[in-house]
Amino acid sequence: MSSAIAPASPVPDAAPARAGLDRLWRRGRAFLGTELAVMGGAMTWVSERHLVAAISNGGGFGVLASGSMNPDQLAAEILGTKGLTAKPFGVNLITMHPQLAELIQVCAAHRIGHVVLAGGLPPATAIQQIKAAGAKVICFAPALVLAKKLVRMGVDALVIEGMEAGGHIGPVATSVLTQEILPHIADVPIFIAGGIGRGEAILACLEMGAAGVQLGTRFVCATESIAHARFKQAFIRAAARDAVPSVQLDPRFPVIPVRALANEGSRRFVEVQRDIIDRFNRGEIAQKDAQLEIEHFWAGALRRAVIEGDVEHGSVMAGQSVGMVTREQPTAEILTELVDQALAAMTARGLAGRPVQWGEAGS
Repeated sequence: MSSAIAPASPVPDAAPARAGLDRLWRRGRAFLGTELAVMGGAMTWVSERHLVAAISNGGGFGVLASGSMNPDQLAAEILGTKGLTAKPFGVNLITMHPQLAELIQVCAAHRIGHVVLAGGLPPATAIQQIKAAGAKVICFAPALVLAKKLVRMGVDALVIEGMEAGGHIGPVATSVLTQEILPHIADVPIFIAGGIGRGEAILACLEMGAAGVQLGTRFVCATESIAHARFKQAFIRAAARDAVPSVQLDPRFPVIPVRALANEGSRRFVEVQRDIIDRFNRGEIAQKDAQLEIEHFWAGALRRAVIEGDVEHGSVMAGQSVGMVTREQPTAEILTELVDQALAAMTARGLAGRPVQWGEAGS
């Protein structure tokens, strides 16, 4: 059971700290067109019109998770979001989607200003198509070499997401990726993600030179989130150690790790892998078919958990910051709480609010 964390108290005479905070994330705010340089992580089934609009209305930057939507579904979701907010928001597209070009056309038709490409290195044609429509391209950089490559390809901003995040993850922690990439990339704004659940962590990222941050897990239990009550309760009850990556049993059958709350489904996944591998070793199934069976195990599992509330057998994707989710509360309140925590930390430490300039003496 997670212990409750008291929200930050309003900061007395917060004007100097707020001015400092605004200096720290000026670049991110300008890039997103928002009051706060806080992006909402695109979570399939969770980051739909209601939560996305709530994040944007609260001063942040909501991002629609298109997942496996077809173009008509995405268009409807964009229109639904515009019906709930007049503030900027973005759309997350999966690079492996078979209709990626058509989805980009939908974003262009509806004048989406920012498109986030996720799920692998994006094709150059996709980046060019988005930029030709006048939108900004945001991509995930899991390593410095890829960050540099993406900048050369013309992306407008990067997200550094560490393994503490929920859903599909890489092998490196947020703190390490931040140190690896931030000192070497100055051409585009960089947003930090993975394990961020409090304002003090946001402040730390900004102090290191990030333009802003991205949070997903923290918003799952927002009042506006359509996630099932049992899904939210699973988050509220969980501790950081409960959010674990999926297990791969055999390197011949690679599994992209997914961080989620351990449950009967995750335990069953290990058993299924073992059974399939045994069948392959006995010559009863081809390697390709065995790999497909493993990959298809989780098909529909996220929807079962988020929408239907099957938190025992479904996939309860959550980042390690889940331990800081202690109650259901309005999105605007979450954002205010995060900002207040950052301001309180700045006031206590007497910070002037100037981001680090990599290459200076002592940096």
